[in-house]
Amino acid sequence: MSPAAANRIGARAEQLAATLPALLVAAERVAATVVQGVHGRRRVGIGETFWQYRRYQGGDSATAIDWRQSAKSQKTFVRENEWEAAQSVWLWRDGSASMDYQSASSTSSGTSSGNATASERKQDRADLLLLALASLLLRGGEHVGLYGQDNIATGGRATLNRLGAHLLDPHTGEIGLPEPGRLPRLAQLVLFSDFLAPLEEIERTVKRFANQGARGHLLQILDGAEEDLPFQGRTEFEGLEGEGKVLIGRVESLRDEYRLRMALQREGLNDIARRAGWGFTAHRTDRSPQTALLALYSALSGDLDRPAGLTSQAKL
Repeated sequence: MSPAAANRIGARAEQLAATLPALLVAAERVAATVVQGVHGRRRVGIGETFWQYRRYQGGDSATAIDWRQSAKSQKTFVRENEWEAAQSVWLWRDGSASMDYQSASSTSSGTSSGNATASERKQDRADLLLLALASLLLRGGEHVGLYGQDNIATGGRATLNRLGAHLLDPHTGEIGLPEPGRLPRLAQLVLFSDFLAPLEEIERTVKRFANQGARGHLLQILDGAEEDLPFQGRTEFEGLEGEGKVLIGRVESLRDEYRLRMALQREGLNDIARRAGWGFTAHRTDRSPQTALLALYSALSGDLDRPAGLTSQAKL
């Protein structure tokens, strides 16, 4: 390795190390604000921690009967323990150039002052929510991994540092929709993106994951200006992914049609998630990340016990 290359790598490593703690602190702060309002993901299964008694049902094993509890009444009760096996939850964040977008204004039309917050890049908000969700999952004893990155799901505090390092490394971000590969049995998958790609491509990706039995959730992250098109008069737009530039004389004349197209895209995402038995949440960068995190974590928790074909949907 040449000295120049070593210096470049060293500088990038120092920049990464300086940025990572701030991101982790912010993610932990967001997670801490909602953790008290989240119930543990308790479910019946193999384990040693008592959960509840319930009435005996046909098909229950005789060894599951709690004779001491049953002797207290005329009914037969079964002792259920809490499921203690960790689930693997895989998280993926879109690294496409479109995720770099950030509008100049901190608020946009349609946003109430009570819910507004400082605008930030869509990718920064995705990283924040991904790590905050990982923090909550790790506190719940789950194993978490970055899909398409290190391909390992682990538990413990060190996992959060590892995820953060991968997210901030500019050479490991995945561009476009993830390539569907094999996931562990009973795995969950959460995709963070603006999902502005053609609906046909998104549906193909979701179907390929769902067909192998994976349960999942789509979190669409948009800038407020992308949804509202608040611009006035002569405006030039430049694509972030090589689409070129376009100059529009009176951009407000296109606002209604534009908003309709965006609404149809979101409706299409909703339908894709519903048909796959997945969940869908929409979030704006000028809204509170805590609200989005609570909705996402609650939906993900509920999906573990929800029959296929039902989805959780929210707009935040």
